[in-house]
Amino acid sequence: MKIQRLLPFGLVCMFGLFAQTSIAQKKTIVLVRHAEKSTTGNATDMAKGDPELSPEGLERAERLAKAVKKYKPDVIYSTDYKRTKQTAEPIAKLRHKEVQTYDPGKQADLIPLMLNGKPKHYLIVGHSNTTPALANLIFKKKCSSSCRIQSMEFIG
Repeated sequence: MKIQRLLPFGLVCMFGLFAQTSIAQKKTIVLVRHAEKSTTGNATDMAKGDPELSPEGLERAERLAKAVKKYKPDVIYSTDYKRTKQTAEPIAKLRHKEVQTYDPGKQADLIPLMLNGKPKHYLIVGHSNTTPALANLIFKKKCSSSCRIQSMEFIG
């Protein structure tokens, strides 16, 4: 199983994990934490815990799209939060795809969809407290310490 990490440059709140698995066919699964969220803005959105991306986060989402387009995601998933959807939108637009939402509390439901589905390339945008857990579900082990990093890319 190959893993690549997309590591941040500077004080970035984003990382990625690329995995290939072979269950009938090779799959590329890209897991990304949302870009930087705004710390100011609509009081209602902030109170709900659903802020939009900051201007820096919007720029980073555009750079992410350019970095991820070579993986040609067929399916793009995001949690139903503004910041995750805004992180996914630039690559969805480039790929002419719709962003599909998933429940971060039911991440295990994504595994059979991805591993048994026809599409070969997936992008999943989540959160700092959900993305590592999803990686662990995909690999069926703790990836934080036991998975080998094949290569790194920087998104500045």
